[in-house]
Amino acid sequence: MSKSIGWDDRLSVTAAGKNLVGHAGAVLLRKCADKAGLTRALNTVIPRGGGPGWWDRGTVLVSLAVSIALGATSVSDIGLLAHQVGVFGDPPSDSTVRRMLDGLDAAALKRIAKVRARVRRHVWDLLATCPGGFPWLLVAGKLLTGWVVIDLDATLITAYSDKQGAAATFKKGFGFHPLGGWCANTAESLAMLLRPGNAGSNTVADHIRVLAEALEQVPVRYRRKILVRIDGAGATHELLEHLHQMNSLWRTVRFTVGWTITDTDEAAIAALPADAWTASLDQDGDATTNAGVAELTGLDARAQTWTPGLRLVARRTRPSRRHQAKLTALERKTGWRYAILAINISRIWGVPGSHHPQWIDALHRSHATVEDRVRTNKAMGLRNLPSKAWRINRGWVLAANIAADIDAWTRLLALHDQAGLAHAEPETLRYRLWHLPGKLTTHARRRRLTISDTWPWAEAFTLCWQRLSMLPTPT
Repeated sequence: MSKSIGWDDRLSVTAAGKNLVGHAGAVLLRKCADKAGLTRALNTVIPRGGGPGWWDRGTVLVSLAVSIALGATSVSDIGLLAHQVGVFGDPPSDSTVRRMLDGLDAAALKRIAKVRARVRRHVWDLLATCPGGFPWLLVAGKLLTGWVVIDLDATLITAYSDKQGAAATFKKGFGFHPLGGWCANTAESLAMLLRPGNAGSNTVADHIRVLAEALEQVPVRYRRKILVRIDGAGATHELLEHLHQMNSLWRTVRFTVGWTITDTDEAAIAALPADAWTASLDQDGDATTNAGVAELTGLDARAQTWTPGLRLVARRTRPSRRHQAKLTALERKTGWRYAILAINISRIWGVPGSHHPQWIDALHRSHATVEDRVRTNKAMGLRNLPSKAWRINRGWVLAANIAADIDAWTRLLALHDQAGLAHAEPETLRYRLWHLPGKLTTHARRRRLTISDTWPWAEAFTLCWQRLSMLPTPT
């Protein structure tokens, strides 16, 4: 083409294409949900409407979850599945979706939770048979074999209009303050409690409830070793005592929790000798030069009045410019910014060096990956709640959590070895796989969905479909 001719010369644009499928990656997400047994199981526990033309509401919930994974932000976005009529058939209407969400009362939510736990058990059994086995967590170069790690964290969802339950938040915004629990091993969203915007960050009852619901989602044979990680919102007497009492003859529960620093704590930090500080570790297990860690347990009197066996580990970092205004007198004097971590870990058997403060500090700091999970959930339906009604929004939160699970399962079971896809951000995965266009053709009573063979991730797309198709369906 001559350089003097524009790229759009003699180019016309029409909307007359036939048998074209937008967002072809929906077939991968729906295939994963079906092969995991989720769709069929949900259909058995959510009541179906009566009369001709009524939908199986479990199918409606899965369809909504797939739409959310594709980027839907409102109930009406279910209409984007109309582009896959040749694949899935006609999609449910937005009014059907609203009726389904509004019908999810407390009893239905409990039944759905049991279904999700049963399906998750099947998925984890499949993961155990994968070449790499179950994804045990790797922290600072050490593998936590046998340990399931649960991260608890809260987030804020802004409401741009008046909605039931929306209220002023602690950050001077307006909206909701849900509390969630995620599995760090698999990136699954185990449980989430929708709360008003003015709900407390350290409400003990909410943390205990979400933790209990998250544990119910963990298959029984994986509950023997549980590690719970919480930020400073978890530093309450009642919650730490509850975590301590969860230990039994058949279950070991360990925790790392952020600690609110008082004058007593600062006095203990000031009493630390200079040689008590050692370099912190990064997530590869290498020493860093910009942070230090020290054992504080024996010097801090507060630790003796809390849960038996509680340890305190101090961390210091150079303060950034945004922290300067909030530095304490001790921090201004020493030039360091301090944080304290509360733990009940003496050592983790089978993990050499797990008793060292440096490694425990790295273990807790890897809790920051929960922010990735929160960001993923927000990218999948939780940036805004679509309805004025609390009940519909509560159902939407459930659908968003199911969407996050389906996304995680697809990656774990079929994209685990695909560089640039296995751990990609939601928007990246949408661009590379989920939003890929295709063409649907029919021949000899068989349908064929074809995507461009020049697309860089075309092979990953077809490989994902093949792997999902080969998965055993639960009986």
